[in-house]
Amino acid sequence: MRGYDDTTYGEAIADVYDDWYADLDDVDSVVATLLELAAGGPILELGVGTGRLAAPLAAAARAAGLTTCTVTGVDTSPAMLARIADKPGGDAVDARLGDMVDGIPAGPFALVVVAYNTFFALHGTDRQSAAFRAVADVLAPDGLFVLEAFVPSTGGPASDVTVRSLAADRVVLSISHSDPEGQRAEGQFVELTESGGVRLRPWSIHWATPAQLDAMAGAAGLVLDRRWGAMDRSPFDETSTRHVSLYRRA
Repeated sequence: MRGYDDTTYGEAIADVYDDWYADLDDVDSVVATLLELAAGGPILELGVGTGRLAAPLAAAARAAGLTTCTVTGVDTSPAMLARIADKPGGDAVDARLGDMVDGIPAGPFALVVVAYNTFFALHGTDRQSAAFRAVADVLAPDGLFVLEAFVPSTGGPASDVTVRSLAADRVVLSISHSDPEGQRAEGQFVELTESGGVRLRPWSIHWATPAQLDAMAGAAGLVLDRRWGAMDRSPFDETSTRHVSLYRRA
C-alpha cells in the first residue's frame, strides 16, 4: 500500500482496537495456555499492541507468584504501547518500541509469541525470514516460538466491500483488495460519522502458508514441534482456517 509503513496500522487503529477485537478469543484460556508453555520462564510478545494478551499474562504470572515469568512486549506503534499501562497487569509489562526483526530484545526467552495475524504485518518473505532468525537468536535452549495466523485460501474475491458495523450515527466499511499471486492483501476501514466526517484506518499484510512458515523456520534452525487449529489446542487438519504453530530449536 503506497505511503504505508510499519507504524501505520497501529497508529490508525489504537483508539478502537480494544473495542473492535475484544471478542477475538477467550483471553483467560489463551493466557493459561501460554503460561503453561512458558513453564515459569520469561515471555516475549511480538506486535504486543495494546497489551490484549500481555497485560493479563503479566497479571496472571504475578498472581501465581511466578517471579521469573516476566512479560516483555515489542510494537512499532507508540499509540498502541501507550494503552498497555492502563490495563490490569499492564504496569508489569516491559513495553518496548521496536519491530519484530531489529527491535527484539536480548533473551533468552522461554516463550516468544506472535498472536492473531500479526506476523503477516512483516512485508515480504525476506523480513519474515529475518524475524524467524531473530527469534531463534533469543530463544532459550528449550524455548518455544508460538505463531498464530490464518490459513490462506486459494479462492475469494480480489476486491471486497462489506459493512463492519452500523449504527444510527456511524457506519464502518471494510474495503479490501487481495493479490493471491503476490500473497498480499491491503485495505481500509472507512469510518463515517455524523459528527466527525470520514476516518481512514489502513492495513496491509503479506501472508504465508503453514508450509512456507515451516521452511522459514527450518532455515533459521527451528523445527515444528506441534500445530493446533486454534489457541484452544483443537486439532489442525485440512479443514482448518487458522493455525497455531509451535516451533523449537532443531
